[in-house]
Amino acid sequence: MAELHDLSAVRLRDALRHGEVSAVEAVGHFLARAEQRNPLLGAFITLTAEQAERDARAADALFSTAPDSLPPLHGMPLAFKDLTDVAGVVTTHGSAALDHRPAPADGPLVAVLRGAGAISLGKTQVPEFGLTAYSENRIAPPSRNPHAPSRSSGGSSGGSAAAVAAGLVPFAPGSYGGGWVRIPAAACGLIGLKPGRGLVPAGENQGDPARLVASGPLARTAADAALMMDALVPEATYLGSLDRISGQLRIGATLDSPWASSFPFAPDQEALDALEAGRKLLEHAGHVVDEALVRYDNRYPDAFTNAWTAGVASARISPHREPLLAPLTRTFRRRAQQRSPAKLQESLALLRQFEHDTIAQYAQWDLMLTPALAQTPRPVGWFTGTAHGGERWPAAQWPGDADEDYRKQCEYAPWSSMVNVAGLPAITIPVYWTGSAAGQGLPMGIQLVGPMGSEALLLQVAHQLGF
Repeated sequence: MAELHDLSAVRLRDALRHGEVSAVEAVGHFLARAEQRNPLLGAFITLTAEQAERDARAADALFSTAPDSLPPLHGMPLAFKDLTDVAGVVTTHGSAALDHRPAPADGPLVAVLRGAGAISLGKTQVPEFGLTAYSENRIAPPSRNPHAPSRSSGGSSGGSAAAVAAGLVPFAPGSYGGGWVRIPAAACGLIGLKPGRGLVPAGENQGDPARLVASGPLARTAADAALMMDALVPEATYLGSLDRISGQLRIGATLDSPWASSFPFAPDQEALDALEAGRKLLEHAGHVVDEALVRYDNRYPDAFTNAWTAGVASARISPHREPLLAPLTRTFRRRAQQRSPAKLQESLALLRQFEHDTIAQYAQWDLMLTPALAQTPRPVGWFTGTAHGGERWPAAQWPGDADEDYRKQCEYAPWSSMVNVAGLPAITIPVYWTGSAAGQGLPMGIQLVGPMGSEALLLQVAHQLGF
């Protein structure tokens, strides 16, 4: 057998179920790999080795006594981002301004996956309160891209994406309110699936009045993502239906973004190259790709920002600890607290109308196609203006302008947040590398957005394209 970290999640699942490898062996292998590589990558904030080893011994005992009654993810190692409660483990929310206490119980996402037999190795790096498209904060080293450690692994599920891409775990769940699985998946060359609103338990426990947050898999292949989805959705058959795609799809390709009215941007050539590579793969698979014109309400940026920051306004932070917040968090928290309830309700109403209008326009096509990101993965510290040749900045002296930071994020990932607002399923697929061959250089991807209930179709298309 190949090294365990080289196996796909599906192959490792089979090896665990057939007794080719024990849960103790699998957990020990991935823990050792995480301990070895995490100092470079910053993927984990916390490794919970003792608890993982206890869970692995329990899984092996179950295999010995009831091998025909194993849960679907029996003995599978994974990790949870540090916005998600795992019983007995500190949830930091990536913030130095909070008291860090162990969580009293598992959050809904954790409960589902642990109930399916998965074993948590620890908590992964996140931005403060999950607010940004990069995973850098004041409490731990930044999460770095395994393909180029001077670059960011994205956010907010950046630590989880780095862990999957580096083989520290076979796959991982992520959660997001504005693209925070698809962005790190694209940055790290992974499959990132955003299920439609309400299909999968949300992974976070902060306020979310616009229902932006959803959870989905980060994986190296569509089959691995489908395996996790089967565990997350009762009676699902995503893995078993990967080869069932039939017929020609009409796919609308667009560079239109609701952020262009506030932050005019021009995609990097690498983003356009990825879009063209995706188009060719889709057409070679027999689908029709045509240009699509999408018109977005120019009031969207302000409305989304108001909804996106509403949760941080209510976070319980002592006034004397507010200076420990990152500049972006502190600025947007203050603005959210000063915003009237009526203004927030106005923004939420506009987003509901935006959702209706967007779904109506997308319905002209079977799927919508965009680049996953408008730029290559950014250097660590680039968004905050704190880059020091790839070194970690001093925790107590973190400069940076919140509005400049936010503008950079919106220009980096201009096709992400509107999918969360619309509540639609979407997937990122790593179709292009900036080097001369796959796995060389930096990954760039495409995003496909489907109608409600199209999670299986999106996985099928990714699988059909060879991912």
